[in-house]
Amino acid sequence: MTGLGLWLILQRMLKQYDPQPHERLAALGRALSHPKRLAILDKLMQGVQCNCEIAASLGLADNLISHHVRILQETGLVSAERDPVDARWIYYQVDAAAVEAALSLLSRFLDTGRIQPRTPACGPPAAPGPAGAPASPCC
Repeated sequence: MTGLGLWLILQRMLKQYDPQPHERLAALGRALSHPKRLAILDKLMQGVQCNCEIAASLGLADNLISHHVRILQETGLVSAERDPVDARWIYYQVDAAAVEAALSLLSRFLDTGRIQPRTPACGPPAAPGPAGAPASPCC
């Protein structure tokens, strides 16, 4: 193994490298951005549910439940399984591993330890400079 290959492996292990964290966070945000999806996910946290149980408790039409559950499924937070006897029945449940991964990703992203002190490189100088000093480089 080359030194570069070993370096990349160590980097991934130490920093839990994710090449697309912003895309994953955005998808998670979109999935959780609707109150009905949050209500469905909350209901599913109580255990496996079918469409009719979700509809009865939330007062939503079956097609709306299917729409919202599909969006939750696209992020992996919810999985579905058809009844082995009558395939018309679909049972939904929360994927605990996906929820843990989402929590971990969000926790790493919002970790206050990542906030660094910084002085902007643009704007007016802190102290008056000599006449004819160059303007700030960016703005």
